[in-house]
Amino acid sequence: MSDGHDDDDDNGDGRIHFAFDRDIKTIAISAIVPLKSLPEGARESRKFAQVLSSIKAIGLVEAPVVIADNKNPGLWFLLDGHLRLEALKELGTIEVECLIATDDDTYTYNKRVNRLAPIQEHRMVARAIERGVSSVDIADALGLQVESVIRRFRLLEGISPEAAEMLKDTPCSMTVFDVLRQMSAVRQIEAADLMIGQHNFSIMFARAIRAATPDSQLVARKQGSGRGAGTPSGQQIARMERELAALQTQVKSVEETYGIDNLHLTVARGYVAKLLANGRVSRWLEHHRQEYLGEFQKIAEIDSIAPFKDAPEQ
Repeated sequence: MSDGHDDDDDNGDGRIHFAFDRDIKTIAISAIVPLKSLPEGARESRKFAQVLSSIKAIGLVEAPVVIADNKNPGLWFLLDGHLRLEALKELGTIEVECLIATDDDTYTYNKRVNRLAPIQEHRMVARAIERGVSSVDIADALGLQVESVIRRFRLLEGISPEAAEMLKDTPCSMTVFDVLRQMSAVRQIEAADLMIGQHNFSIMFARAIRAATPDSQLVARKQGSGRGAGTPSGQQIARMERELAALQTQVKSVEETYGIDNLHLTVARGYVAKLLANGRVSRWLEHHRQEYLGEFQKIAEIDSIAPFKDAPEQ
């Protein structure tokens, strides 16, 4: 989370292996070496302007990801965040907080790892509000509704600090926190431990945990709220278990093909960018296939295979 969350891998001994350190390190921008050049025209693109305006309004949303240069102590290779780094340079920033990668996995890393987790997004919004930035300005910078910004700001209301700490780098959706809020603090911690142990942060799994929670560990609903239903029946629980098993099967299937699919997409994107860097090809497309040129430029500018839907890329 920054601003990103860990992409966990089981290393065979039942323990989770993290792709980067949990702590954030402040590094001089002059000591960071990008691993790729920005495509021509990237600084004039709408995306770059959006990143620039977002940083000006509320600061850096997602921390860049770097890995140490083993041959040159003090230098760092940039794995993710090339647009962000260029924007910071343009703003005259001297140093930046970064996530430190522990594995040099530049093609599978992408945004699958450095995705802004809801808790860290909450902290980013809270920091901006503490600095006096209005919710309206934050909403404009992130392309969100004001109500959505307020919801992010209040994300941890009713959430146990221990559970929040456990889930800070996970991809739990805001809806999952709504479910956790219905449980006592102790049960929230147990639920967080179960989700981490199963590496399953879906709303369906959270609801299954909620259904299996004794009434004594549930938070009493406010009278007259009219929200929520009673404890699910055995038939409903059985249905959720079946849906959960199906979901886990689907996730496993996607994970098995993710690496090679991502490699193919990255290679294809690189090939398109190389074609556009050829002046003769670009001129031919501009005169004969302008519609292709526009789409190819969009592909070449892609900075994430799986973009985050709520906040703009930084």
